[in-house]
Amino acid sequence: MAHIAEDVLLLLLDNPEEQPRLERGPLGRVLAAALILDLALECRVRPTLPGEELPAGHLVALEGHVPLDPSVRPTLALLEQQPITAAAAVGALRKHSEDTVLDQLLRTGQIHQVQLSAHKVRRNHYRWPVKNRVRVAVLRSEVIGTLFEQRTPSPVNAAVICLLNEVDALQSVLELNDDGARVVDERSREIAMGGWADESDTPEVNLALTIGEVLPAVNAGH
Repeated sequence: MAHIAEDVLLLLLDNPEEQPRLERGPLGRVLAAALILDLALECRVRPTLPGEELPAGHLVALEGHVPLDPSVRPTLALLEQQPITAAAAVGALRKHSEDTVLDQLLRTGQIHQVQLSAHKVRRNHYRWPVKNRVRVAVLRSEVIGTLFEQRTPSPVNAAVICLLNEVDALQSVLELNDDGARVVDERSREIAMGGWADESDTPEVNLALTIGEVLPAVNAGH
């Protein structure tokens, strides 16, 4: 179920260092936002709408099945407590979101862990080589096609692009020069407007609306 969060982290790990090319603060926030968007695509959370009695600018949990994927359950549990702003949700989830998604990728055999240092007090350092090369290759190809060939993105692809662009990570992920980075930023902002969503498809529309609510929260604590 956590396709968006997994894809974001897989792209960030797909480099010679086999480590995310992103500081821990932005990494935690972008993965927290990705987990929220995974729930939005499953219609388990939505933003409040104009005219509702609920507080404006909040996220609301919706009833549904219990997620089979354990990585999204802490996010859903937080959102089920009460309506909450996207910034507050991202702030509450950011500290554990990296470990949550890493554990999911390790558990499903898509990466493995190589310890680089061992400390009793400080945080240990690791490399996380990607084992599922096919998934990453397809994902990278889809992202490039969407950004440079004007292809209509899939819902997951749209969310991944918007999130990575929000933390200025697409340039390093795709190893772009300055001209390429400008093209990608412009196209990413266009995608963030949600025109790719099929108006007859409730999950797509809900994801597009939630992206608009969540993206500003990714850098709220920057």
